[in-house]
Amino acid sequence: MKTIDELLTEGVAGKRVFVRADLNVPLDGGTITDDGRIRAVLPTVKALADAGAKVVVASHLGRPKGAPDPAFSLAPAAARMGELLGTDVAFATDTVGDSARSTVAGLADGQVAVIENLRFNAGETAKDDAERGAFADRLAELADVYVGDGFGAVHRKHASVFDLPARLPHAAGHLIATEVGVLKKLTEDVKRPYVVALGGSKVSDKLAVIDQLLGKADRLLIGGGMVFTFLKAKGYEVGASLLQDDQIPVVQEYIARAEKNGVELVLPVDVLTSTGFPDLKTKAPGNPNTVAADAIPADQLGLDIGPETRKLYASKLADAATVFWNGPMGVFEHPDYAEGTRAVAQALLDSPAFTVVGGGDSAAAVRLLGFDENAFGHISTGGGASLEYLEGKTLPGLAALED
Repeated sequence: MKTIDELLTEGVAGKRVFVRADLNVPLDGGTITDDGRIRAVLPTVKALADAGAKVVVASHLGRPKGAPDPAFSLAPAAARMGELLGTDVAFATDTVGDSARSTVAGLADGQVAVIENLRFNAGETAKDDAERGAFADRLAELADVYVGDGFGAVHRKHASVFDLPARLPHAAGHLIATEVGVLKKLTEDVKRPYVVALGGSKVSDKLAVIDQLLGKADRLLIGGGMVFTFLKAKGYEVGASLLQDDQIPVVQEYIARAEKNGVELVLPVDVLTSTGFPDLKTKAPGNPNTVAADAIPADQLGLDIGPETRKLYASKLADAATVFWNGPMGVFEHPDYAEGTRAVAQALLDSPAFTVVGGGDSAAAVRLLGFDENAFGHISTGGGASLEYLEGKTLPGLAALED
């Protein structure tokens, strides 16, 4: 895989360089609530601009239906990128139309532009190869060189991720090179003990990665909404907690396989419960109760791991040499149910291990709870992409960057 360092050595001055970034940031109206993904691509954008390239940044945001939708405009992301770079960033109000063509044509060497949300064009996400390819052809007209740096999208077979690199000289940006290097540390010659903490809402989202980790990890810590399917699989009553009944047989098989393989599978010993889901807008008191993990009342639902489990999980992380964490331990957006996630994050900071936070809600929790991002070994920008890599899948966006 050619890297941006090699590209810069060859020279990019005067060339139009298309950077496929991941600017899929959370918005509250037109306000960005977490600019982490914009910051992550800045080293690549700045390096290209400083080398005299005409930088064309493209991304998706949200899930528009293949047509323009103001609620998913990249205009706020373009404005924020300009603030972070300390320079004007031009913005095209379409993807491959008159605005995009004129905006790119107007760039001087070293200037940066952002084009509108790629998913405003149905060709970006089309299942049909010809439709997707036709959109990639039009994007290719905007550039001389392609740089892939949107790690959060590399598991998608989309036009700007998979088809466009085949049409232009291409290289991996700084972010993708870093992400791949980190993931190799989790899959090749891993330093042990290797501990994985998995959370999030649905166990079905994590089954494939658990299947792989049962042959690679030394210890698995389970939390979040997904844990109640594990507790139910052990015969415990989980009350009104989130539960995927159809996954219980699979989870039972995984519990048995973990024991057979000598993988320590650690489940909560206590949980925080309530009679209803907390109000995440007003942050009104959630009235949490602490109960044993095998004694959740029928009218209550689990919303976080309990205080004894926090201590237990911290102890299970203390001796690790490598840690991968993906998924919060509870409803971290509400202060009454954030302490389990906070405890895991703090345990990672206290551990001498190489620590990787697997993007998505885990990365958002780190920022929301006020932790220093630089204190972790690595915070990924792609939760889904990280998981699929660990599952052993071929990621289309990485395959497309291979020479």
